[in-house]
Amino acid sequence: MRALVDVRPAVASDLPVLARLSVSARHEAGTGVQLCVSDEERLTRQLATLTGLPGGRIKVAVIEGQPVGFMLVRIIEPSLFSDVTSVYIEALYVSQDFRRRGVGHALLTAAGDLAASVGALDVYSVPLPGSRGVQRFLARLGFAPAASHRVVTTAVLQRKLAAESAGRRQVRGIEDLIARRRRARIETNSGPLDLRAFQASLATGAVPVVDQPADDLTPEDLDRDVERAGHPEHSGRRREHQAG
Repeated sequence: MRALVDVRPAVASDLPVLARLSVSARHEAGTGVQLCVSDEERLTRQLATLTGLPGGRIKVAVIEGQPVGFMLVRIIEPSLFSDVTSVYIEALYVSQDFRRRGVGHALLTAAGDLAASVGALDVYSVPLPGSRGVQRFLARLGFAPAASHRVVTTAVLQRKLAAESAGRRQVRGIEDLIARRRRARIETNSGPLDLRAFQASLATGAVPVVDQPADDLTPEDLDRDVERAGHPEHSGRRREHQAG
């Protein structure tokens, strides 16, 4: 069963782990030097500063208590140049060991929920430079180019996420059904054998000891011995008939 992904606000104890994840993102990015520093201690301080910015949030994706991804997101309030509220995703990263498990989907679901809760019409994002996988992921969820950014309306993002969730549940349901059928087939074909009747037949002498080598036995001989082992009374009646 796939482990559940929990997305929650970051706490102080998460920051060193998020700094290590940021360094991993730096190594993956084609412009890693421009993405962030490699000093985890400095990164920890910088992440703490980001949480103090107006509207700044850090969301952490956790699997079984372990942070496996994060999202830096800001709520952009109306300003001199815009009279609408927007949500801006500054960074989105999932550990390589935990990809294709719905972590990115869960983080963007949190972004969509945040946007809806503050009345934001659009969600902006800056894909990790050089990461084609992230760009394809965002495009699949409706993000379209907007200068150097990607943007999607909150309504479209939530609709796309809901559709993907339904598709994932259907696929998992089919996979679970196949797995159950496979287990049932294996248990049926290779279940435990009850040898008590055969052992009882040996104890009463109902199954004769065959001096003929096993390699020389014909299929008819084997079938007859199996039948005698399963039905010792047949063998007894046969001996009585021969004696008569």
